[in-house]
Amino acid sequence: MEQKIKVLFLCVHNSARSQMAEAFLKKLGCDRFFVESAGLEAGSLNPLAVLAMKEVGIDISGNKTKSVFEFYKQGKSYNYVITVCDPSAGEQCPLFAGVTKRFHWGFDDPSSLTGNEDEKLEKTRKIRDQIKEAVENLIKEIL
Repeated sequence: MEQKIKVLFLCVHNSARSQMAEAFLKKLGCDRFFVESAGLEAGSLNPLAVLAMKEVGIDISGNKTKSVFEFYKQGKSYNYVITVCDPSAGEQCPLFAGVTKRFHWGFDDPSSLTGNEDEKLEKTRKIRDQIKEAVENLIKEIL
């Protein structure tokens, strides 16, 4: 049986960007990947991210937010660790044993968006679409 490629997506609170990336890789990765996401500190799911993902047929409303340090303490290892936050936050992430590749994909944080709810949702959709494109590119590169 073929070994699954282990991928961890990281952001600050595991509330939006890493959750979206995890969901897209699970949906688009043809069962070739074992995917998790976590944050430097577990926050709460961003309702705009939940709504934006629901619009493309993916329900993340039941997802839990997780701390990367819990995974680290459990001794988990990954083939790819991908930070989806700003570079300074990405530098705070622990180094996992056995990681073959680290990538940084910088996306705007949906929790820091300004404007009314409709404007924030529109900006969250753009972030969602950028993340989907990055995940699709990752799949092409790996497979």
